[in-house]
Amino acid sequence: MDTVVDAVVGINDIYWYLVIVLLVVAGLTFTIWSVVVQIRFLPEMFRAITERPSGTKDEHGISAFRAFTISAASRVGTGNVAGVAVAITLGGPGAVFWMWMLALIGGATAFVESTLAQLYKVRGSDSYVGGPAYYIRDGLRLPWLAGIFAVLITVTYGFVFNSVQANSISASVQGNIGGNETLIAWVVGIALAGITAAVIFGGVRRVSAVTEVVVPVMAVAYIAIALFVVAINIEHVPAMFALIVEHALGFREIAGAAFGAALMQGMRRGLFSNEAGMGSVPNAAATASVSHPVKQGLVQTLGVYFDTIVVCSATAFIILLSNPSFGMDQPQGIQLTQNALQGQVGTWAGPFLSVVIFFLAWSSVLGNTYYGEANIRFLSGSERALTAFRVLVVLCVIGGSLGSVALVWSLADLFMGFMATINLIAILPLAGLTMALLRDYSEQKAQGRNPVFHRKDLPQARGVSLWDDEDIEVWTKDEEPVR
Repeated sequence: MDTVVDAVVGINDIYWYLVIVLLVVAGLTFTIWSVVVQIRFLPEMFRAITERPSGTKDEHGISAFRAFTISAASRVGTGNVAGVAVAITLGGPGAVFWMWMLALIGGATAFVESTLAQLYKVRGSDSYVGGPAYYIRDGLRLPWLAGIFAVLITVTYGFVFNSVQANSISASVQGNIGGNETLIAWVVGIALAGITAAVIFGGVRRVSAVTEVVVPVMAVAYIAIALFVVAINIEHVPAMFALIVEHALGFREIAGAAFGAALMQGMRRGLFSNEAGMGSVPNAAATASVSHPVKQGLVQTLGVYFDTIVVCSATAFIILLSNPSFGMDQPQGIQLTQNALQGQVGTWAGPFLSVVIFFLAWSSVLGNTYYGEANIRFLSGSERALTAFRVLVVLCVIGGSLGSVALVWSLADLFMGFMATINLIAILPLAGLTMALLRDYSEQKAQGRNPVFHRKDLPQARGVSLWDDEDIEVWTKDEEPVR
């Protein structure tokens, strides 16, 4: 097992330099091209997320908020709690800074990919479907590359990432309950598999109905306790921020974690957490029924900030306010966060965090599974293939509960790197369409209108199958629908 882990880590250490270059180049390109859309349109993001579905055939779409919670379910999970702990353990406090930087420029990338997903969405059996496989096939006219991406995301999210989430739940429970760890892992795995099956066999509407409740409640509870930790350590907060910046820029080393380790771990864990540019979130963005593709681009940009700037920072603050000097001899993953939180507020924090991790990680399993399902439908319309995929997901949940922490995290790094590479290469040539859509959206807003898009408004976009008059309602300024 150690040999396999070492081999995967070796590949990651080399390959991820390419991924980081692509992430930074794409993010900076989109930031400059859009004139910093991820900051300029921040107020509009909050307005867009509350908008009701705008389609005339509501059975084909869900609300912007539900699409947001599906993506948030995948984003907000172990990457925010266990992943941040791993990053600080291996990369030091400076890794947090590079998470923030990736989120800032990644907001522009998330805007581009999610807007494209809306533009190229198609009708599915119970909702709209779309994502990178669709805009690669229909926009770039490269069906073979679309097929490769669909296979990658299905394996990555359906199997690898779901194993990571299950592993963190299992580790959290084992850390709070004494006894036979193998038995506990089996019990956790089987129980988690059972409730997962009960939801994922119900389709996207059942998934969104669950995530709409679970994600906000658990995220708010976790953020609240992090704010309490900050409040009781308020005098140490300035020093904590200084430490993060100093270590990130190489001015100071902590426990042997130098500048390169901080950069690499921050970027890896940041991408795993907020998923900007990876090509996963567009699958959720495509499900929403909105009057203009830009609206989901803005909503999913907000999701990047919520995930990294808010939830990941909450974990980082809990750990760094407990003890800012971490290195390879420290516990990794969820146990580090649990130990830090218990040291701040008492032993009750262990069970509390286990409950939070359970629901956040489980909702991530649901969101991840939907991403895989959307691409199974792309590859094959067979219900048998979809059923087989769901069964394999349930088995991977059990396997992840029993697996090695080091192996599942290393595989997650490798597969998300592959996904990000293909997606970023695909959206760079298609980004001009997103910028044209942004101009159209801005012009309509300047005229005091609620922006509405029609396919004929963007004749240079080839392969678009929806956005005709019958696909949308025209909304007046007071948002009353008219025919």
